[in-house]
Amino acid sequence: MLRKMSSSFKQAPLILISPETEMKGQEFGDVSISLSEAYQRAVMVAGGLPLVLPGIASAELVAECVRRCDGVLMTGGDDINPKLYAPRLSPKLRKTVMGGAPERDLRELMLIDEIFRQRKPVFGICRGHQLLNVALGGTLVVDIATQIPRSLNHRRFDKKGEVVHEARLTVDSLLAKITGKQSLGVNSTHHQAIGQVAAPLQVTAASSDGVVEATELKREAAHLLPYLMTVQFHPERLASRYPEHQELFNSFARACVLNRNRKL
Repeated sequence: MLRKMSSSFKQAPLILISPETEMKGQEFGDVSISLSEAYQRAVMVAGGLPLVLPGIASAELVAECVRRCDGVLMTGGDDINPKLYAPRLSPKLRKTVMGGAPERDLRELMLIDEIFRQRKPVFGICRGHQLLNVALGGTLVVDIATQIPRSLNHRRFDKKGEVVHEARLTVDSLLAKITGKQSLGVNSTHHQAIGQVAAPLQVTAASSDGVVEATELKREAAHLLPYLMTVQFHPERLASRYPEHQELFNSFARACVLNRNRKL
């Protein structure tokens, strides 16, 4: 059940959510956007007001959307164009790249630029976790099964909303403080992962095979944003049954309110 909200949404932090891009929508044949209700519900339970970023890759539009919001949630979806982080990809690895929408890559790179320019809190999930790393100068593991011998099965699409493995959390990390745990049970529906970690980021959670499950800003880079957390798993699918996963959204919403109040 959603948390009871006040008689109006005026005091709720406005959370801008970046949606998936679909090359053909159900109603029309042009490029469309889609967004799982689970993200929106988790934001609302946290006391936030979810609004969806338009699907137009306009720098002016994106900048204005970021200006009006209190924080940005970057969601999961198809693979990122490997040309952004690995221009000389082997044919074998290139065959593993799934889907991908150049329009979304462009729009979300604009979005990340504005997040840092306007210093807004950001929470990146799955693709959002990966793209933030790429935008900041990092790389990706193009295909875990191919590039990481004896890796776990991270493509558990048969259990999208279930805990399938544990992630070890870094002591004193934001994630550890939020969840109050040293190990967190997570779901896993991805075949790519963070490779080289971007210079401003530090790993705050990893699975037993070394796959990066979460990042945050290093202490010396903390001045760049008031709040940054990224996770490879999908807490929005677990939030209704696992309080520690809902708490990730709660923490983010609190950071959005705090940052907004600082600027008043």
